[in-house]
Amino acid sequence: MASAELPARNPKGKRTGFTTGACAAAAAKAAVRFLVEGKMLTEIESILPNRMKVTFPLARCERNDASAICSVIKDAGDDPDCTHGAEIIAEVAFNDTRGVRVHGGQGVAVVTKPGLGLKVGAPAINPIPLRNITEMVQMELEGSPHAGADVIISVPRGEEMAAQTINARLGLIGGISILGTTGIVRPYSTAAFKTSVLQAIDVAIARGRERVVLTTGGKSESYAMQMMPGRPEEEFIQMGDFVGIAVKHCARCGLRQAVIVGMIGKLSKMADRKMQTHAAGSEVNMEMLARLASEIGASESTCEQIRSANTARHVLEICKEAGITDLTGAICRKVSENTERHAGGKLQVLTFLIDFNGAPLGHFPPNADALIHGAVL
Repeated sequence: MASAELPARNPKGKRTGFTTGACAAAAAKAAVRFLVEGKMLTEIESILPNRMKVTFPLARCERNDASAICSVIKDAGDDPDCTHGAEIIAEVAFNDTRGVRVHGGQGVAVVTKPGLGLKVGAPAINPIPLRNITEMVQMELEGSPHAGADVIISVPRGEEMAAQTINARLGLIGGISILGTTGIVRPYSTAAFKTSVLQAIDVAIARGRERVVLTTGGKSESYAMQMMPGRPEEEFIQMGDFVGIAVKHCARCGLRQAVIVGMIGKLSKMADRKMQTHAAGSEVNMEMLARLASEIGASESTCEQIRSANTARHVLEICKEAGITDLTGAICRKVSENTERHAGGKLQVLTFLIDFNGAPLGHFPPNADALIHGAVL
């Protein structure tokens, strides 16, 4: 089955696309429906993790003995994503167990190192896409005589695409990861996104705000809103990777205070004076994290483990095992110092480091928690 040609990408455009996880869920949903009803499909309506309903055209809809194979061509919108145009394939077969089992096939990476929030040996299918795939399959199984299904997600040329990423360095071997927290890809790396960050700051100022809350994405923004309930929505701005541009614009426009809320990966880069945190442009400096740990009293053996850590998340695990609780606060201190310096000393920056469920792990300055609930002085 031929797929429709994808729209041309505009490096300065704002067109959104869909994540590998959203495409995998749609393909899996289509494969189950084809198995259940036996009718060829050209498209399938799927529900994204953000609950948006989207109709995906199918590139493939085939029968293979007792299984069905459907695929979706990933459209990344205007984002310069190496998986743009990738065929995301789902092969589904019924089983006698109650439930859905999702497996990684050709072109989907296997996890070989800790620190990624996934089990070593498991396919690199992140929790939210995994839940989305499972939900879409269960939706099609309802009302059918079948109790469960096995789903294999594969990506032809996935290993070739992964060569353009740092997957191998992270211990993700053999392909790409199946990712996506909302199902939507926004062009974070484009000039259009930078413009949108500046415009959001301008809007906040125009509405009389003296403080903005800068987050690295939708998930950290959601957690920041929970930390600061009741604050106006326009105070919360997704700066993406453009921390330097954001804090400079805040200072230039006369804002007196900014709050940065993020997770350890992005904040570790800011602590290392990286003011643009895109994965392709900067990596976490484990030597810097080890140095900070040493300054707060970590043993040399713990520091050596940090130097050899796979990811910033892995560093958190090492510190937890060693009983080191102050590293997150030290990271926040460096973020505040570096961003305030980058903004010319005209902006106070409060920094909060949260975990992957939104729980606070550290902040700076020590009275930052009180400051975010008070007036800007």
